[in-house]
Amino acid sequence: MEVKNRLGLHLRAASALAQTAAKFSSNVMIGRGKDLTNAKSVTGLMMLGAAQGTKLKVRTEGSDAREALKAARRCSTIVSARNSSVSSGFG
Repeated sequence: MEVKNRLGLHLRAASALAQTAAKFSSNVMIGRGKDLTNAKSVTGLMMLGAAQGTKLKVRTEGSDAREALKAARRCSTIVSARNSSVSSGFG
């Protein structure tokens, strides 16, 4: 997934992503390379310092992992899946 918003992963976008991830019992981790953080943590998401163009990995583990991954990709106030463009209401 790639950060598309010109403001990067800003507070409002991080909050929306964290709220989406919190709806699932699965662990949802997001980050760059080996630097992954809990996607349910706004602070953790902000600490990524993800600017526009940053490529992020999402990893989910648990009983509803597939649904959590789909939701994280759909949430996309700041990201888009590689092959589909998602317009942002924020920024």
